[in-house]
Amino acid sequence: MHDTTATPTATATARAEPLQQLALIESTLARFRDQACPASTLADTARAQTALLAALPPRYGEVLLGLLDRLESSALFSEESCSFSQKDLVANLEMWVGKAAGTLQQSRASGV
Repeated sequence: MHDTTATPTATATARAEPLQQLALIESTLARFRDQACPASTLADTARAQTALLAALPPRYGEVLLGLLDRLESSALFSEESCSFSQKDLVANLEMWVGKAAGTLQQSRASGV
C-alpha cells in the first residue's frame, strides 16, 4: 500500500529548505559581524546552501559569490590596506539576505 501522506510533507520541506538555508546564512553572518567566526566560515557556509541558491534567480548566486570573494580577500589584509571595507561588505550581505528573503516569500506566495 502506497503512503500518500509523505508527499505534502516532502513538498513543504522542499519549500522550507531554502528558507532554512537562508536563516543559516543570516545567523552565520551575525556571528561573523560579532567576530565569533572567521570570514572563511561564513563563505563556506553560504556557498554550501545549494537549495537556496537553486531556488533564487541566477543573479543572486553571482552577487553572493562576488561578495563572499571580496569578504575573504578583505580578511587577508588590515582594514587600511584593503580596498574592500568589511563593514560595507557585511552591510551588502545583509541587504542580499533581505532581498533573497523577499524573493523567496514572493515565490511561495505565487506558488512557484
